[in-house]
Formats: sequence, C-alpha cells, structure tokens
Amino acid sequence: MIQKTRSIELKTAIPGPRAQELLERRNQHVPRGPFNTVPTFAAKAEGALLTDVDGNVFIDFAGAIGSQNAGHCPPSVVEAVKAQAEKYLHPCFHVMMYEPYIELAEKLNSITPGKHDKKTFFLNSGAEAVENAIKIARKYTKRKAIVSFERGFHGRTYMAMSLTSKVKPYKYEFGPFAPDTYKMPYPYYYRAAAGMTEEQVDDMVISQFREFFLREVPAEEVAAVIMEPVQGEGGFVVPSKRFIQRIKQICEEHGILFIADEVQTGFGRTGKMFAMEHFGVVPDLMIMSKSIAAGLPISAVTGRAEVMDAPNVGEVGGTYGGSPLGCVAALEVIKLMEQQRLPERAMEIGNRIAERFMDLQNRIPAIGDVRALGAMAAIEFVKDPETKEPDKELTAAIVQEANKRGVIVMGAGLYGNILRILSPLVITDDQLNEGLDVLEQLMHEKTVQ
Repeated sequence: MIQKTRSIELKTAIPGPRAQELLERRNQHVPRGPFNTVPTFAAKAEGALLTDVDGNVFIDFAGAIGSQNAGHCPPSVVEAVKAQAEKYLHPCFHVMMYEPYIELAEKLNSITPGKHDKKTFFLNSGAEAVENAIKIARKYTKRKAIVSFERGFHGRTYMAMSLTSKVKPYKYEFGPFAPDTYKMPYPYYYRAAAGMTEEQVDDMVISQFREFFLREVPAEEVAAVIMEPVQGEGGFVVPSKRFIQRIKQICEEHGILFIADEVQTGFGRTGKMFAMEHFGVVPDLMIMSKSIAAGLPISAVTGRAEVMDAPNVGEVGGTYGGSPLGCVAALEVIKLMEQQRLPERAMEIGNRIAERFMDLQNRIPAIGDVRALGAMAAIEFVKDPETKEPDKELTAAIVQEANKRGVIVMGAGLYGNILRILSPLVITDDQLNEGLDVLEQLMHEKTVQ
C-alpha cells in the first residue's frame, strides 16, 4: 500500500501566538473594513500550500479569491520578476514605454476568443478594468446605459459597485450609485420554480430582457451588457450555452456591446483558458485580472480594435497600469498554463470535487446543490431540500472550522450559503483529496442531529 503524503501540519491553535500578536497590531492600525478569512498571517507560500507565521501548513482552497490558478510562487514566475526588477521597476508606460507591455498585449490579443483584430491595455485591478471597459463602451457607442445582472459582482469602485448586485457588504450606505446602470435577471436553475426546465428558465429570463427595452430604457440608449460567464461572488452559478448566445444575439441586433467579465473565470479556472470558450460566444470586450499574473496586481481590457481605439489619446490609462513586473509575470503564467495544460487539469479537479460531493449529497440532505465548471466548484447548503431555504449559518460554521483544521476555504452567494472551492490548478491529487476529506468530515459533523 502506498503511503499518502500529508500536507496539513498544525503546530498551534489558529491563530497561534505569533499570529495573535500580529492580530492585535492589525486591529490597532488597520480599519475593520478590509475583511479577513483566516485569522493568521502568511509566512511562506508554494503551490497549493500556505504556511503561517507559527509554522502551521494549510491546503489552500481559496487561491487568494481565484488569483492563484498557477499556484503560489511558481519558480519561473519568481525568476522572471527578479530578472525584471534588476532592469527597471516602473518607468511608467505613459512616460517611457517598455517591451513587456507590448509583448503581453500581443499575447492576449492572440489567445482571447475571436479571430478579429484586437487591442489590449492594462490597469491595476479587476474593478479598474471594469470602469475602463464601461468608459470605452460609452465612448464607442455614444450611449450611456449599462446593463448588468442580478447576483453579479464586478468590484468595489464606484461604477463597479453600481453594477454589483449584492447589497451587503458591498453597497450598504455607500450610495448614491452611478446613474444609467440597470440589472436584469440571470438564470439560476437550482432555484427556479418547481417543474421548470432549463430551457423554460432561459426563455423567461430572455423575455424579461427584451421587455426591459420597453419598460426601462430603449435599446438604442444601451451602450453595453456586462456579464460574468459564471457568476463568482454570486454563488458560482453556471448559465446555459443557449442563454449566453441569446443575450449576445440580442446585443448584436441592437448595436449593444457585450462585455465579458473574466476576472475570476479566466486563465484556466473553468477548464478553458477563458470561460467564454465554453459558450461559443465572442465578446466585444473582455476584462481580465486575478490569476493573470500569479497574484501580482495587473488587469487587462482586450477588445475589438475599432472599439478599443474609440478613446482619444490620454483618455484612458493610469500611472501604474501594466507595471513591468506584472507584465513579465503574466507572460510566464500564460506559458505555464500552456506547457502544463492547466486548463485540462482544472477539468480533472472539478470532476473529482463534483463526484465526491454529489455522492455525499445522497446522504446529507443539507447539500442542496453541487455545481462545477472546471475547477470553479461550489456546494450550496440548505435547511430543507424541499423548500431550499438557504443555510447561511451552516456554511459559515463549515468555513470557520475548515480554516482551523488547515483547509482555507471561503463562502459566497447572495444568501451566503455557498461553499466555493478555488484551489490552485497545480494542486496534487493527495492535497486535493486531503482537503476534501476535511470538508466531508465537517459536513458529517455539522449536519448530524
């Protein structure tokens, strides 16, 4: 019998003595607003493992909220960043240009969906990319209205927050919000009315979308529709291929730009380099960030060349947009994705997670739904499988206890009842199974009456 290697190593309670000292300093000097999932502090990270300041080793099922698809500290990325740092850190693209910016733009133009001419520019964060994609869409179409979707999440800055659906904690008492922003329903097949088929749900939502142009804003005043191909913070809700294709068709009928927000779904997470590839739809603009550069702060907007050229010189950009360190890291990440076939690995990971918890669903009624597109996997907890009442408390208890037992995991969803798994795609089978074992044990413990 082959002895499996254990990765979790807990030397202290969580938080340990050193982490408790740092927590006191954090609470004294950092405002309460920035949330923290695990009450400890990182000392080292490698692959799918995180070691804290007290020497405790965790299996990471959160991946820095989806920023670590290529794993923590990939050696080739670290070396590329070191080599770049010895040349120059930041001359600012708006002052003196540098080749890594151009090279990364060329690469993204070639690998994103569609064979048309494209152009790309860079920013710092996903929210900043959202803001600029909206600016470009309005500039190109000469229209103002922007449509997003219920349960969608697009960031915390002003426009991005306005497009985001969940009120608490993202929008509460931060208004008023940006005008000319509207939200439409998005299919949620698990929570559809009893007896409705997937196709019926799609037809209902699409009908509401068309009626929106009669009830709220005429189509000729809508600049863009922005959509996550799989809703992230909203609960890893996966739409049908037919739904996304129909929305894109409606956009084309009315000259509305289709913006794909691939901040969380991009770079191999769903089993394709980009999630839109699953749906056979080519967006006019695509937003990327998170795992683009193994955690370095950089984001991108890629789109049709004629659309991207709509703003005049100086109308988009930013001092730190497309930092040289981020550019070289992103180029190396893409190389790793291609060489190590990480999107394919994402499918293997997702299948393992789905099989494990779909089997468990038959024995634990609190597991209402299990869904995954590649390694973007979620478990939805309910108080009753018939009423499907969300169980936020159970989800929070499992998340909190899993973190104490050495598995870093996070919740999600409009109702806070989704356990989401975003492990690095370089996770080993032993590490994946060990982490899933901890979650399975917790589900049994927390649901036994």
